[in-house]
Amino acid sequence: MNFPHRTGHLMCSIDTPILTSQTRCYISAILAFTSICSTFDSAVFSASSNNVSSYFSVGLEVAVLSSSLYIIGYASGPLIWAPLSELKGRRLPIIVAMFGFGVFNIAVAVAKDLQTLMICRFFCGIFGSCPLAVVAAVFSDIWDNRTRGVAIAMFSSTVFLGPLLAPFIGGFINMSYLGWRWTAYIPAFMGFAAFLLNVVFLKESYPPVVLVDKASELRRRTKNWGIHAKQEEIEVDLRDLIVNNFSRPLRLLINEPLILAVTVYLSFIYGLLYCFLTAYTLVFQGVYGMNAGVGGLPLFGMVVGLFIAATYIIIASKGYNKKLDMNGGVPIPEWRLPPVMAGGALFAAGLFWFGWTGFNGTIHWIVPTLSGLFTGFGLLIIFIQLFNYLIDTYLMLYVILARHSSICSWDHLTYYL
Repeated sequence: MNFPHRTGHLMCSIDTPILTSQTRCYISAILAFTSICSTFDSAVFSASSNNVSSYFSVGLEVAVLSSSLYIIGYASGPLIWAPLSELKGRRLPIIVAMFGFGVFNIAVAVAKDLQTLMICRFFCGIFGSCPLAVVAAVFSDIWDNRTRGVAIAMFSSTVFLGPLLAPFIGGFINMSYLGWRWTAYIPAFMGFAAFLLNVVFLKESYPPVVLVDKASELRRRTKNWGIHAKQEEIEVDLRDLIVNNFSRPLRLLINEPLILAVTVYLSFIYGLLYCFLTAYTLVFQGVYGMNAGVGGLPLFGMVVGLFIAATYIIIASKGYNKKLDMNGGVPIPEWRLPPVMAGGALFAAGLFWFGWTGFNGTIHWIVPTLSGLFTGFGLLIIFIQLFNYLIDTYLMLYVILARHSSICSWDHLTYYL
């Protein structure tokens, strides 16, 4: 095969990399498992607070700090992983993060002193935050507007499923002969499994980085060293890295009222999710006298609510696609918002229901448990629809800017192939 000898560069594409449906599905499944590893670890260790307190002879408040430090790491990590994913692609941060996640969980499990445990829990949060920051971006790369809603629904389900399944699992582990250290060993094994799956199966999805790989392959095949991708022209300078990459999320948060409002609301909702873990313990172990393992089972009310919400999103996606077809394939971000209004109302109703019925042991335990149907449904609907709303809003802005900047499409690359 003869290749044209051309100079110049292959520029960033605004189109989705060409992946088969089967490839996209197994990548999504692997990333969903990667996400659940992180969110599971965020809550499973909290069930060990009493045992950690006794083992290291400290107060319960000090032992609970191990969970607080994890969440602080969770909040800090995206400032590193999100810009890195735009600079080096999606695959590298996920692989590095899951390896570090497994290593630091092993360090927590074998910790001989409290300070080691606390420091390693913080770094578990740093590395564990990567899936939350990067996986949604991968989904926006590989799924289009017609299918992204269902894909984000699956991702968001795993984000919430981990913390809801963790308390009763952690409770039973602490009650068994295994002891509290296994609440760190198990997330470590899950993290290493996710690391291996991502190393073997995860493909790069960020178009500029994909073009770098394509350009490298073309240089090798054609011996034309003038072919290069636009991304290869970027020189990593520390000042530019901080100004243009690491400060970008903060600048968007400050300068875009829409992002600020959505971030505040989602932070409040996600914070309440972890408040539920404490509240359910107080209600079902304190008021109803359940043990640590059984006391976590009422969270399955929220799990069922999550599944109902995911089913609703899948069914509603058909109507969304019809509106998309009628509008010539151009998405209107506000189409995502009506379910958020319903989800917000149901979430507030679930909070009221739980608080109204959970304080008195004379009311049957199933009554506050059923409030989870509303809160679980509201949680997932709010997150899914607002995630997609932000993606639709700012992805369309990126497309408009890209086209006005004469950024070429993937068809220019296939010309060389």
